[in-house]
Amino acid sequence: MKASRIAAVGAVTGVAVLTLSAPAFAHVSVQPEGEAAKGGYAVVNFKVPNERDDASTTKLEVTFPTDHPLASVMPQPVDGWDVKVTKSKLDKPLEMHGKKIDEAVTKVTWTADGDGIEPGFFQKFPVSVGTLPENADELVFKALQTYSNKEVVRWIEVPQEGKDEPDYPAPVLALSEASADGHSHGASDDKADDAESAGDAEKAAAETTAAADSGGTDTTARVLGIVGIVVGAAGVAYNVLAGRRRTSA
Repeated sequence: MKASRIAAVGAVTGVAVLTLSAPAFAHVSVQPEGEAAKGGYAVVNFKVPNERDDASTTKLEVTFPTDHPLASVMPQPVDGWDVKVTKSKLDKPLEMHGKKIDEAVTKVTWTADGDGIEPGFFQKFPVSVGTLPENADELVFKALQTYSNKEVVRWIEVPQEGKDEPDYPAPVLALSEASADGHSHGASDDKADDAESAGDAEKAAAETTAAADSGGTDTTARVLGIVGIVVGAAGVAYNVLAGRRRTSA
């Protein structure tokens, strides 16, 4: 009897723990495709799981940081979703590629034009961002998730180092250090890759030419060798015939 009671209490406790900690297991998050290096560009994905069994996610609002505004924010189209980009004036203009920018994206909103994210599924929303700040280790994006039953879940609690994760944590993008060679991610990387590819192509062409030259030299040597053999054989045959003629005479 005691064992049965202990098992029952354990089961109830387990269900309670799972219920209370559900938000920590599945929440709106942000992750880069590859790395998000300081001072560079990156493509990041806002991952949105559906936590409800009786409703679909129909709207996502992501607020971009104002303490480290991003001059370039370009969402990738997502099938079944309309996207709206909101810009606001900056208190302190940014300088990008020699130009001053006095406004930046402060919010991106995705609204489903169909069923949205149904129960048991998740959706990724890709966004190209840059340039990433060089004087920060992370960026915090606060998000609002709206369900088809009008419920709104606010993922806006900023995680604190040394403390337990909050029930509704805001998406946090960790920034990595810039590469030692000073390359930033994005267009400059593409140029570097193109230059490297061009160098590889030139090297391959040189090796091919050298191989062709080597092949030509080998062929010439073989031809000369065969000609020498033929000439030598002809000389031997001539001497044999001449000897026979002398003997006959």
